[in-house]
Amino acid sequence: MLITPGQWGDAPQLIPVMERIRVARLDGGRPRTRPAHLGGDKAYSSRRNRHYLRRRQIKHTIPEPKSQRANRQRRGSRGGRPTGFDKTSYKRRNEVERTINALKNSRAVATRFDKPAYVFHGTVTVASIRLWLRL
Repeated sequence: MLITPGQWGDAPQLIPVMERIRVARLDGGRPRTRPAHLGGDKAYSSRRNRHYLRRRQIKHTIPEPKSQRANRQRRGSRGGRPTGFDKTSYKRRNEVERTINALKNSRAVATRFDKPAYVFHGTVTVASIRLWLRL
């Protein structure tokens, strides 16, 4: 979880969030820091994000916006290959959207009455735990 000030978009925060990922291994040892796959919407398709994912060898399913596709095709052979896209894996992205919407059912999370970031972080954490325990 990464709390940002004001009306910042979530796509520029992809790399800082990915740097914070730590998944504990069942048999102990060093935690995993690289997911097997990442799914995102068109907002995450920036060149910076794609380069980061490619460099870390993280497979991803992010659709290419029409403007980026047109720009790539306009450049011809220098524009590079089209991005790979798996429609069946992209359809599962709604699970994340539904979870975030369920999280926003908590009034304190949806309205953000808590101004200090550390207080809001605690509010989102408690709401996440409540959602997790409900399942």
